[in-house]
Amino acid sequence: MQIPKIVTKRLILRGYEENDLDAFTDMYGNPDVMRYIGSGQTSNRSESWRLMAVMLGHWHLRGYGSWAVEERTSGAMIGRVGCWRPEGWPGFEIGWMIRREFWGKGFATEAGSAAMEFAFEELQQPRVISIIQPENVASRRVAEKLGEKLEGTMEVLGKECVVYGISREEWENR
Repeated sequence: MQIPKIVTKRLILRGYEENDLDAFTDMYGNPDVMRYIGSGQTSNRSESWRLMAVMLGHWHLRGYGSWAVEERTSGAMIGRVGCWRPEGWPGFEIGWMIRREFWGKGFATEAGSAAMEFAFEELQQPRVISIIQPENVASRRVAEKLGEKLEGTMEVLGKECVVYGISREEWENR
C-alpha cells in the first residue's frame, strides 16, 4: 500500500521510514511526552521499533493510519499524527504526538488539521473523535482548535479519558 503524503505550510505527513527510528525512540522514550499516552510508560529502542511497525501495519489493515510528521525546513521527524481505529477501539480517532523539543509551535494543530481533512474528505468519515487523558491540557486545546467539542468521558485501556468529537457536517460548517 502506498501511504499518501500530505504537505502543509510547515510540515510533511508521510509514511514511516527506517531512519525515523532514532526520532521515534526519542519521542516514545521521553517521560514528558509519554506522560499522558496509554499507561505513561516509556519505550526503549526495540519497543519503539515494534510500535513504528504497528503504525505501518494499521495502514495495510485499515487503509489509513498514522503518519510520521516531518518539519519541512529541517527535515526532522518531529512526531506522529493520524487516523487510528484498531480492533475494539471506541471510534474513528485522530491522534497526535510531538517530540518534546518541538512543543509549543502549533505543529500538533497543523498536523491534526491535515489529518482531519483527510479523514473527512478522502475517507468520508461521518465523525471523528480524539481520546485524551483529562490532565493533558495541551492536547485538549489542540482538539478544541480543531473544532472538536467535549462529548464526555470513557475508560480506555484502564484510564479514564475525555472524548472530544466533531461530525463531518460540523467540520464543514466551522
